[in-house]
Amino acid sequence: MSDQLPLADHNLAELVTEWIDWAEAGKLLGITPATVRTMVREHQLAAAVPNPGEKGAGQRVPALLIQDGLPVKGLPGLLTTMHDNGYDDREIIAWLFIDQDLPGRPIDALRENRGSEVKRRAQALAF
Repeated sequence: MSDQLPLADHNLAELVTEWIDWAEAGKLLGITPATVRTMVREHQLAAAVPNPGEKGAGQRVPALLIQDGLPVKGLPGLLTTMHDNGYDDREIIAWLFIDQDLPGRPIDALRENRGSEVKRRAQALAF
């Protein structure tokens, strides 16, 4: 998939293969769905509507953002950095799941504890 397309225009349903709702995210994290919603609002997790045209579609969390009962290491800081630079959750999720030169996708690098390169690239997006 071309990363020349503006982030907001990527089809998240194609990029992210597994989405979970607030309740399932809460189970994985050991918290309530309301607390998941707070975590999204406070940029500890990201959520978006995978298929905006789908009837009754609500926000969901990409399953890969949660690992071992916690948000993926480095994710909250990355989300804050990108939000501070004007990106919304939809754009951030697209960026995390697009195959880049890391090698691979930023989400995979985060899950493999290679977050410093991901954070550096996210900071470079501001320029």
